[in-house]
Amino acid sequence: MEQKGESLGKILGVVNQKGGTGKTTTAVNLAAGLALSDHATLLVDLDPQGNATTGLGLPKEGLYPTIYHVLLGGEPLEKAIKDTAVSNLFLAPADIDLVGAEVELVGVSQREFKLKEALRAIRQQFDYLLVDCPPSLGLLTVNTLTAADSVIIPLQCEYYALEGLAQLFKTIRLLRDRLNPRLEVEGIVLTMFDGRTSLAGQVKTEVHQYFSGQIFQAVIPRNVRLSEAPSHGKPIFLYDLRSSGALAYLELTKEVLAHG
Repeated sequence: MEQKGESLGKILGVVNQKGGTGKTTTAVNLAAGLALSDHATLLVDLDPQGNATTGLGLPKEGLYPTIYHVLLGGEPLEKAIKDTAVSNLFLAPADIDLVGAEVELVGVSQREFKLKEALRAIRQQFDYLLVDCPPSLGLLTVNTLTAADSVIIPLQCEYYALEGLAQLFKTIRLLRDRLNPRLEVEGIVLTMFDGRTSLAGQVKTEVHQYFSGQIFQAVIPRNVRLSEAPSHGKPIFLYDLRSSGALAYLELTKEVLAHG
């Protein structure tokens, strides 16, 4: 693709070490929202499960090179980037090889900087570069935190929502001190919100109490259409534009754009 200009794209990590928080759903649909808002956007699938890859309609088998080959095989990231069905949205896919990356990276020199190095070469080509992290605080997530300008933290509105969040913020502070002094928290986004339950309202109140000023106004509802979209290989905007899930991710997109 063509160079978009001299400015560097903003790198956003979508991070939560807890599984089932709507992390990949947020990464895919926010990336699609930014792309549909006429911003060249790259989504990097750094989760060995590869759900962002299949969620955008690409098979996980037979892809070469993937983000694994970029991080551990010396392939340039530009070679791994694939087109998607969404105009302006590009994907650096994952495949099953990424499962071994955590272990293989341990013995690699400058292991925390592999993603940052890879992104540096193509950063001028995009306005936004989103990284979907695995549900862990291992080396792949550390690579993301080292490369990112800021992180978005999806938080499921459930009983154990705040469990682990303190650990994530501690990790972010450590990374800021040691590897990436410019790292910021873009915001926490509440996901799978069911307004019919008192628990969801309690969680929302609690999160606002502990993390005031760090929460996006957009709240992502528990929505059947959002759950169905990945099995069709489509972001919600292509699957059901009128759904409550699509409207919520549109609002989140606007907020991220307003942050600059």
